[in-house]
Amino acid sequence: MTAALQPAPAQTVLTVNNIEVVYDHVILVLKGVSLTVPKGGIVALLGANGAGKTTTLKAISNLLHAERGEVTKGSIEFKGERVDKLSPNELVRRGCIQVLEGRHCFGHLTIEENLLTGAFTRKDGNAAIRRDIEAIYEYFPRLKQRRTSMAGYTSGGEQQMCAIGRAMMSKPSMILLDEPSMGLAPQIVEEIFEIVRKLNATEGVSFLLAEQNTNMALKYATYGYILETGRVVMDGPAKMLRENEDVKEFYLGVSEGDRKSFRAVKSYKRRKRWLA
Repeated sequence: MTAALQPAPAQTVLTVNNIEVVYDHVILVLKGVSLTVPKGGIVALLGANGAGKTTTLKAISNLLHAERGEVTKGSIEFKGERVDKLSPNELVRRGCIQVLEGRHCFGHLTIEENLLTGAFTRKDGNAAIRRDIEAIYEYFPRLKQRRTSMAGYTSGGEQQMCAIGRAMMSKPSMILLDEPSMGLAPQIVEEIFEIVRKLNATEGVSFLLAEQNTNMALKYATYGYILETGRVVMDGPAKMLRENEDVKEFYLGVSEGDRKSFRAVKSYKRRKRWLA
């Protein structure tokens, strides 16, 4: 009998290896963080506010220096090449771009002008850029309706869609998406995550998304990492994390058996394996 063929391992697009991040030369924020993102995957970076999610994304996108932070240990590789010494602009040209927390748009520009700013690194001509804008409108029909509106006068959901659409205009192979659900109504959050899934499936864009809404993130991600005080305390397939009792209790708000007191939750009295 012929042995069954084994599936080929997924190609890795991003590898973060044991990085430490220090602010102002003294404040240690990340401590030995490691993670990988497979090509074409959606990976969630989970944790409470202040856990280190945004710092991790900014370490990858090389935006730390603007905040007097730096990667002091470890390495970051994108498509097999070390990139932690590159400028943010150089990283964008290689296909990795971050959508910052807070729906950063140019408020004095129209939606369409914002989208055009995302193509500033491209050299494939106006016709190709125009085709891609129309493709973005297919994914974000709300933006097509508001294409001539000043971005500063659109809704929070429309601004988040504009920020993601602008990132897509750079023709990325991976997007670092920071807190896409923050401040948005649940229906809009669901709509944005559905668009992320569609972009992932249709365009093959990999996503590393930092998100406090653990339930929503694990619904769409295939794998997840949980950060606390700058360390990865747990990781695994999204389905496994959704079914883990500690994750249910501390991040999904679901607890089997007796409900623990607020004091017990606040002090993070977890099982020893959680803290190992």
